[in-house]
Amino acid sequence: MCANIVVAEDDAKQAELVRRYLEHEGHTVTVVEDGRAALEAVRHQEPDLVVLDVMMPRADGLDVVRILRAERREVPVLMLTARSTEDDLLLGLDLGADDYMTKPFSPRELTARVRTLLRRNRRGTDPDPVPVPAPAAAPEPEVAPDEHVLAVGALSVDPARHEVSVAGAPVECTPGEFRILAAMAAQPGRVFTRARLLEELHGFDKYISGRTVDVHIMNLRKKIERAPRRPSRIVTVFGVGYKLTDPARNARHASS
Repeated sequence: MCANIVVAEDDAKQAELVRRYLEHEGHTVTVVEDGRAALEAVRHQEPDLVVLDVMMPRADGLDVVRILRAERREVPVLMLTARSTEDDLLLGLDLGADDYMTKPFSPRELTARVRTLLRRNRRGTDPDPVPVPAPAAAPEPEVAPDEHVLAVGALSVDPARHEVSVAGAPVECTPGEFRILAAMAAQPGRVFTRARLLEELHGFDKYISGRTVDVHIMNLRKKIERAPRRPSRIVTVFGVGYKLTDPARNARHASS
């Protein structure tokens, strides 16, 4: 799976190390040293993936992700950061980054993360096979679009349209957040372990951290909960994982 990858990293030694490992995997790598150069490289090359350091001159990695997503560029972004606070990780994923790694990191783990992101992105962008004509058959009855919407109380998830709303108000979700929410909305009340949610995010790749799930969950709570610090929709089941519930129904049961 050879790809065209842009690496934005102002540390020359770190950039060279990343470049060598990615080229060893068969990828074509362009290295740039600052945020503006990263934007120009993406705009001109339309790469398959961007490896993006957060702390860079002229424009930091967070600004680069913000601009790329504002321009409707869906290139996968793997962020490299020396920061490890919850707010930094939430902000990167909220802006549209697909995954992150904190420094120092293993180059072999980085190449594994890159393989996972490329695999996932290509599954989503491969063209549909050419349809084969089938014998004529009686037309099937049309199904109303609303029948495909996953509703859990006031929360609605429409997988076909990739839309989320709460009480009719639209909610903007990143691709990772949407995959988690759609999986949970399909089985409300079921407890999902971190391992199960990781499968929804990245398949069965063992190199992806369970911390990524926690960050997505916290970000979703900020978007769909009235009180994110006291969540009533995405509930933590301590020692196990998370489940999606209907707060109104829970309240009715508690009062009965």
